[in-house]
Amino acid sequence: MENSADHPWVANYQPGVPAEIVLPTESLSHMFEHSVQQAGDSPATEFFGRRMSYRELGEQVQQAAEGLRQLGVRAGDRVALVLPNCPQHVIAFYAVLRLGAVVVEHNPLYTSRELRHQFEDHQARVVIAWDKVVENLQQFPEDVQLDAIVAVNLLEAFPAVKRLALNLPLKKLRETKASLTARTRGTTAWKQLLASGTLDRSHPYPQVEDLAVIQYTSGTTGRPKGAMLTHFNLYSNALQGEAWMHGAQERKEILYAILPMFHAFGMTLYLTFGVKKQGLLVLFPKFDPAMILDAWKKSPATVYCAVPPIYERTALAAKERGMSLKSAKYCISGAMNLPDHVVELWESMSGGLLVEGYGMTESSPVALGNPFHPARRTGTIGVPFPSTLMKVVDLDDPTSEVAQGEPGELLIKGPQVFKGYWNNPEETAKTMTADGWLRSGDVVTVDEAGFAKVVDRAKELIITGGFNVSPTEVEIALRQHADVADAAAFGKPLARGGEMVVAAVQLEEGASLNEEELREHCRSLLAAYKVPKRIVAIDEMPRSMLGKILRKQVKDQLSDTV
Repeated sequence: MENSADHPWVANYQPGVPAEIVLPTESLSHMFEHSVQQAGDSPATEFFGRRMSYRELGEQVQQAAEGLRQLGVRAGDRVALVLPNCPQHVIAFYAVLRLGAVVVEHNPLYTSRELRHQFEDHQARVVIAWDKVVENLQQFPEDVQLDAIVAVNLLEAFPAVKRLALNLPLKKLRETKASLTARTRGTTAWKQLLASGTLDRSHPYPQVEDLAVIQYTSGTTGRPKGAMLTHFNLYSNALQGEAWMHGAQERKEILYAILPMFHAFGMTLYLTFGVKKQGLLVLFPKFDPAMILDAWKKSPATVYCAVPPIYERTALAAKERGMSLKSAKYCISGAMNLPDHVVELWESMSGGLLVEGYGMTESSPVALGNPFHPARRTGTIGVPFPSTLMKVVDLDDPTSEVAQGEPGELLIKGPQVFKGYWNNPEETAKTMTADGWLRSGDVVTVDEAGFAKVVDRAKELIITGGFNVSPTEVEIALRQHADVADAAAFGKPLARGGEMVVAAVQLEEGASLNEEELREHCRSLLAAYKVPKRIVAIDEMPRSMLGKILRKQVKDQLSDTV
């Protein structure tokens, strides 16, 4: 079945948006080189005011690819990236792909323990990492073998006059030369990687169906799973995004890279779609409203995609400064529900509509979106993208579709749907139907025009600040404290969108609750955004007949007290 005019949602597409895209036949490496050749001296990246052209970007990708080749990277090898948004991230991403190798993205805010679990799974032997997190990699046990760590100093990408001004989220930027040397001893400096020559033009390119990226996603089991995304998947989603942003022009768009590029939404928006449009990527290693508005004066954003709290904070900061945001014409919100008051605030100050979209890591990630057109419907996640199908099935029988308007699980099919989980056929079988439909785990209703609305989340993931948090992972961390007999974690909806991580604990006999001590314990095991904001003690956990903790009952029980 094709995404044709027979489907009601196509009638609500913005005029000019096709029902089908022309599917890619080349790899992302080919796409990147087309952009380099066509854009030439047009700016590709901007980092704290310092710009790099597409020609320079292409040259450095060829140099980094040769450096990685000399480190032993071959087609099919996994190469880990542990980087914030920075020019080196863009270069590393395309250098790895050029060799036919596989990019594995990681959150640089993760603890050594969190990173180790992923490295044990994908077994990358070469890693390109921010020099501030190299120490976390060096703490891995001996059975996690790393052949090479390439250390990236962000200051090298700064304009000379600004190399002392950045306040980044991990530790202090300004460290003594001695401590920095100790932290990165035994590594290869990024500058060394680029000094290895240029990759031979005859080196084989990857093919369109080759694996390009392993992107980790939190699962209901608590152990993140590696979604396998091919060049075809990612290129298709970039083309779908290009079709959806009808009217966006090549070499004219300025994209603010605020969402992390290690996240699926940021990766597609900037690294694939942005490069395909030959746009200028203004890179921010963290979200800071003052930093955003300072950059806006020189390079006003035309594409500004984010999560609701970022839209709200940006608009309020701009209003306080008396600044205009009228340049922002293409604005998509994702990862959490978009409140009406945020839409009204943003659209009162910007030059276009703020629309909500929907995606999953497993769909590269975007699958549905509201049109940039008066047909959009606030409060919904929109309609399927071009070349994308959806159906809503019974929660107990995924082979049976529900009646229009009735709640059921959303299933998705399209060229952006992943190839399964890395080394995990069991979870792949649970997520993909035999005939190729992706089970979202989200409960939706669909109206007569084809607009979908999420009404529940079967996966029980907590969404905070646009990131997924597995309740199981939080519970495992809490149970490791001597005073905790058992734990249940859940998300408490916030008035301004998103959720707050909350945990209930059942204490060991004789123990008393010390909330701050438990939070400090969690901080040693989890990234900061996963640490519960509230921890409460309950006498006994409600359980199913099989002994499983009933999180929903815990949440309902505590709804009035947290």
